[in-house]
Amino acid sequence: MTQPRGYYTADQVRLAEAELFTRVPDGVPMRRAAYGLATVVAAELRARSGGVAGRSVVLLVGSGDNGGDALWAGSMLRRRGVAVTAVLLNPARAHAAGLAALRRTGGQLCIDPAAAVAESARADLVVDGIVGISGRGPLRPEAARIVAELNVPIVAADLPSGVDPDTGAVTGPAVRAAVTVSFGALKPVHALAAPWCGRIELVPIDLRLPAAGLAALDPAAVGADWPVPEATDDKYSQGVTGVHAGSATYPGAAVLCAGAAVAATSGMVRYVGTAASAVLAQHPEVIAVSDPAEVGRVQSWVFGPGSGTGRTARDHLAAILATDLPVVVDADGLTLLASEPDLARGRRAPTVLTPHAGEFRRLTGVEPGPDRVAAVREFAESWQVTVLLKGRATLVAAPGRQVLVNEAGGSWAATAGAGDVLSGVIGALLAAGRDSVLAAAAAARVHALAAGLAAHDTPGGTAAPISASPLQRHLPAAIATLRASAA
Repeated sequence: MTQPRGYYTADQVRLAEAELFTRVPDGVPMRRAAYGLATVVAAELRARSGGVAGRSVVLLVGSGDNGGDALWAGSMLRRRGVAVTAVLLNPARAHAAGLAALRRTGGQLCIDPAAAVAESARADLVVDGIVGISGRGPLRPEAARIVAELNVPIVAADLPSGVDPDTGAVTGPAVRAAVTVSFGALKPVHALAAPWCGRIELVPIDLRLPAAGLAALDPAAVGADWPVPEATDDKYSQGVTGVHAGSATYPGAAVLCAGAAVAATSGMVRYVGTAASAVLAQHPEVIAVSDPAEVGRVQSWVFGPGSGTGRTARDHLAAILATDLPVVVDADGLTLLASEPDLARGRRAPTVLTPHAGEFRRLTGVEPGPDRVAAVREFAESWQVTVLLKGRATLVAAPGRQVLVNEAGGSWAATAGAGDVLSGVIGALLAAGRDSVLAAAAAARVHALAAGLAAHDTPGGTAAPISASPLQRHLPAAIATLRASAA
């Protein structure tokens, strides 16, 4: 599989920048970054306004190098005929060389907050150069007032100011960008706070980077690795997924979970539970029994969606976790583990827990908090299992492993039953022999894509909210799309 795309912390980037400064003349890295920023701004002006020359751009300039990037970019835009005004939020600490470059090319300066608001309102685009990766916390009052008044698209330099670079946390006023131009490396903020970043553009500046602690699978790599039958395969060699889900009271969970395992190309799905009639009515290819002891040979288990939390469900979960098979535990199964964690903690066979934030709190006793990456990593290490923490940016962690993130690109999967579908897909990939971390991350990617396809599969193509059933039905199309991208 292609190497995952890395996201690098502020400390990692600063160290890489320090090493770069030893290899190139002073000022070169900033001008590389500024050239990339100016190129993206010019492309945005052309796309939004039909041209570059004669357009107007306002730079919101803070102190330090991020402001310098914006000022140098402004000087390059001036050479292309753009009217550029720099709003200096801290004039005494504005980047001297960048300021001189803008002045030489005829750029205008503004230090009056009221005039800055009026100037920004007339601009075609605003460039956010307020703070960079060293910034922490929300925007300061003056910057917050100006940003709050803006009604024009913002291009952020490196990251949206006011959003934490390492956690993506937003604790107060912050910039919401239409485009973010990242210099040298992607940072965690670009995956963890994607709605604040908009479209991400990466500008290489020749950084030499270490291994990233956070990464995302390449969609084409997910498609290339998706299990498909080969010439010698049969229904057993493609993976047999066991599903313990649903009940007579909650048959929908069983239908969604088992159906997802079928749709995710499991060779066979064996269902255990009291919702067999509902499952078979929707998916007659499923083999259904009521007792796990009667299920026959399976190569993975999914336990929990709608299974209940009574004594029988607990005993079935304990029996499944006592096997040496890969197991996915979701929903009611997580509630059972919260009361009896030793059923799963330290289990030798692959074990995937799939909590949302509330289930995470019940299992660990604490909220995920603003640093979700650290929280999911600590949980996985403590329990010695693979943990998939749900969210728009879904995180997958396992002991000693790189954390994988899947930024869904939207929240179409935020609907009842979507988690049941996700669990079924993970179970199918585990049955096919996939590694637990890669199976969970690949399932999250396909799940998010299926939700997006379902949301846009409407008359006229206008996106609309969906339920879990169309999400499940679009799984084959999502898998085909990813496989086509790998061809």
